[in-house]
Amino acid sequence: MTLLLTGDAGLIGRELKTALAAAGHEVRGFDIGTDPAQDLRDPAAVAAALEGVTGVLHLAAISRVAWGEDDPELCHAVNVAGTAHLLDAVAALGARAPWVVFASSREVYGDPDVSPIPETAPRAPLNHYGRSKALGEELVEAFVARGGRAGMVRLSNVYGTVHDHPDRAVPSLLWRAMQGETLRITGEANFFDFVHVEDCVRGLMAMADRLAAGETAPPTVHLATGIPTSLGALAKAAIATARSGSGSGSGSGSGIEVLPARSFDVKGFCGTPDRAAEVLGWRARIPLEAGLARLRDAMAVAGAPKPVTMPGR
Repeated sequence: MTLLLTGDAGLIGRELKTALAAAGHEVRGFDIGTDPAQDLRDPAAVAAALEGVTGVLHLAAISRVAWGEDDPELCHAVNVAGTAHLLDAVAALGARAPWVVFASSREVYGDPDVSPIPETAPRAPLNHYGRSKALGEELVEAFVARGGRAGMVRLSNVYGTVHDHPDRAVPSLLWRAMQGETLRITGEANFFDFVHVEDCVRGLMAMADRLAAGETAPPTVHLATGIPTSLGALAKAAIATARSGSGSGSGSGSGIEVLPARSFDVKGFCGTPDRAAEVLGWRARIPLEAGLARLRDAMAVAGAPKPVTMPGR
């Protein structure tokens, strides 16, 4: 198949592009970080990228909560208006229209009262990024209602690559532990569902396979482990992982400093994995401890993840 992958230079996009190519697909990237002309805010550029495409995996976004808070207008222009441009261009192709996988986020739920959270929980986002993803989901639902083929995957906290942002929880805590530095966490009890990028890629490809096989609109699923991990527990796991690595520095000397949680952060997320197992035959395979060890070894070779600037500015 010929596939368009938006956001192919991102944390997940890099790994997904490699996996899709290894599976025999022709993959076209679309990422403003690679080429300024590949801009979701430009309807003509989006339409041109769709020529001859069988399917679209739509990952491109202002993809961080902090970025959305810093520039809400850009977040909306890319995540909402950009998604609308893509879906409108797909619909305009009529019988030649490709299917679409939309990568959404756990942030659409906000802070629900139940945990683990089922996919049927209401959307109640707390921040600009979450609201942009909830609006993106509504656009996809409207696209399906008018005859489009699309599936949605809600991503949890994805980690596991040296191409990650250095200030995200997993790479930041693990790298500091490897250097024997103090680990700083914002909200010790805040908890998340950490999914290795390899598992995430498998889930996205499984959704694409369902659509490629002719299904019109598979149910929305989480890619989640169903296992909550607090930031305090993650920090302790990072120190333990650093200690156990060969030549990984003085991680045993690291301490933990707890800072107040940020106002726009959710208190916690843990998703139910059962629907993904039923719909896609998918479950996470890589436990957090194993994923941390893999990342430790990769960072020992590659060094700390490099800073990433907000795209589109």
